[in-house]
Amino acid sequence: MGLITGQTQSEERRAVVSAPVVPAGEVAAPMPTAPVGLSRLSPLRWQLTLSALTAVAVLVLLICLQFGAERIDLAEEIRVVGLAVREGQAGIESAGATGVILMQVRLPRVLLAFMVGGCLAAVGVGLQALLRNPLADPYVLGISSGAALGAGLAILFGLTGTVLAFSALPLCAMAGGLLSVLVVYRIATAYGYLPIHTLLLAGVILNAVFSALVMFVTSIMEPNRSFGMMSWLMGTLTAPDYPAMLVLAGYLMVGLFVLFRQAASLNLLTLGEESARSLGVDVETVKKTVFFTSALLTGAVVSVSGMIGFVGMVIPHAMRLLTGADHRLLLPASALVGGLYLMAADTIARTLLAPTEIPVGVVTALAGGPFFIYLLTSRKGRLA
Repeated sequence: MGLITGQTQSEERRAVVSAPVVPAGEVAAPMPTAPVGLSRLSPLRWQLTLSALTAVAVLVLLICLQFGAERIDLAEEIRVVGLAVREGQAGIESAGATGVILMQVRLPRVLLAFMVGGCLAAVGVGLQALLRNPLADPYVLGISSGAALGAGLAILFGLTGTVLAFSALPLCAMAGGLLSVLVVYRIATAYGYLPIHTLLLAGVILNAVFSALVMFVTSIMEPNRSFGMMSWLMGTLTAPDYPAMLVLAGYLMVGLFVLFRQAASLNLLTLGEESARSLGVDVETVKKTVFFTSALLTGAVVSVSGMIGFVGMVIPHAMRLLTGADHRLLLPASALVGGLYLMAADTIARTLLAPTEIPVGVVTALAGGPFFIYLLTSRKGRLA
């Protein structure tokens, strides 16, 4: 985003990112801004933190693969994965029912949980920095309700076919999410720029309207379709096949890359728009980039997972307390922790009352809600 020009501005920007001081007269934001908690981020600390979190994520993945309606011990799990890597589909078939369960049922679902959780957490970080609001999360802009409306209409009209290897349901949900993005953006830019308060208000209003339409669509469905819709609204993970998952993974990686590229700008933006602008940040461009990228990522994951709450709100708070508020580390760290958190939550959802499966959105709400209340009550004034 070419935000700083000239040697003097470059030095000034590095000073602010590493050890910023709020300018005199600057009004404190509602949420303690990132510069309050910033310290010099060394490459070694960045590498060690992300390496440790990656190792933990791999360990959690291996543990999650063991649990389900049928328990698979670690040695058998490693043997089956080795067969699949060496021999492909033939190796999976030679492992019998265990191979099918592990490689075609559990592994795609666990990987999908990691991708969805990682995106929701990273988007939550971006939106909280952009809106300077500790309550911001991927659903505050009305994207989830727009995606839910698109899915509801697909179920109502029986659109259950496939298009380019994707079920029509996620495609319709994605279209609904994109519609909500365009409407919110059009409302917010009525005066030629992107005011934060107008953006929030437009999202809240649109969320209410779309939620009412979702309830209306659900109420006129056939009972069996209505049940499926309600289950989807509570959040559920049903993994697609591997080709479709690879397409989804590629899309999400591009979006996350764009979001991570804004980390330094988000550090400056949390000083306040005027301060960031005086340091050379193209504030409106940064806001549009983060807004649209966050919206498209949220629409994508909601289209395949339903409405899973609290991941994008609680994980960023927890990671700020652990890693600090520098977005260069906070964004990728939150993505990793959000992914492993949702992997664990989904494992609990499908094993706690097996063979009955609890919607994963219920588990994240029951776990995230009390934790968020704890953060508000025990660390009030220190939620950086």
